[in-house]
Amino acid sequence: MFMKLELLEEIGLTKGEISVYMALLELGPTKIGALAQRAGVSSSKVYKILGRLQKKGLAGYVVREGVKYFSAQPPRRILDYIDEKEKKLDENRARVKEMLPELEEQQKLEKTGATVYEGFRAVTNIFRTMLDELEPGESYCVIGATYGQAGPELRRFFYKFHQLRASKGVVVKMLANLNTKGNLVKTTQSKAEIRFLPQYFASHSQTNVWRGKVAIFMFTRNPTAVVIENGEAAASFLSHFRALWKIARP
Repeated sequence: MFMKLELLEEIGLTKGEISVYMALLELGPTKIGALAQRAGVSSSKVYKILGRLQKKGLAGYVVREGVKYFSAQPPRRILDYIDEKEKKLDENRARVKEMLPELEEQQKLEKTGATVYEGFRAVTNIFRTMLDELEPGESYCVIGATYGQAGPELRRFFYKFHQLRASKGVVVKMLANLNTKGNLVKTTQSKAEIRFLPQYFASHSQTNVWRGKVAIFMFTRNPTAVVIENGEAAASFLSHFRALWKIARP
C-alpha cells in the first residue's frame, strides 16, 4: 500500500519523527535497539525523537522488568495533534491581532522612502495591504495594467482579489495596456472604471497609486515591486494618470 507520508511533514512532523512513528506502528511495543534499526536512526537520536513524539501525543512506553518498551499511539491521535495545533494557531492569531495596533504604530514612525519586494507572495501582499488600507467608497488608480510574464498564478490571484475588492466597495480606476483588452479576468469589471492606453503607451510595468503611496510592479517570472511612501510622488503619478486618462479609450 502506497501512502503519501509527506502529508505528515506538512502537518508538522519531521522526517525522523515519521520514520520512528511508522516503525513503532509496524513493530508494536519494542525496545530502543530494534526500533532504531527498523527506523534507520541512531540510538542516540531515537531517544530525542521519541521525546518529541510523546509531547505530540503520538508515542508512549511501558516498563517491563526494568526495560522500556516503546509503542505508537493509535493513528487517530494524529487528528488530535492537528486539532491541538489549530487551537494554538487560533490563540496565536488572537494574540497577534491584539499586538497589531502597537506594531502598526511602530511602522508609522517612518513613512517616507522606498521599499523593494521580491517574489510572488511578497508582491501580491502589497495588493492585500492596499485593500486593507482603503475604505468602502474609496478608489485607487492603476497605470499600465498588465499580467506580464507571471503566468496563470497571477491571473488566479487577481480573480480573487477583485472579488474581495468589489465586495468591500473599493473602486479601481484602471488604465490598462491595449493587449489586455478582452483578456482581463472578469472580476476586474466590478466596481471599476477601465480605459485602454494606445499601443505606443504599452508598459512592461504596472503602477498603483493610493493614499499617498505608489507601487511599481514588474510581473516577471519572479515578480518584484517598489513601494514609495511619499505624498508628493503620489500626487505626481496621479497627475500623470489624469493626463493619460484623457487620451485613453473604453
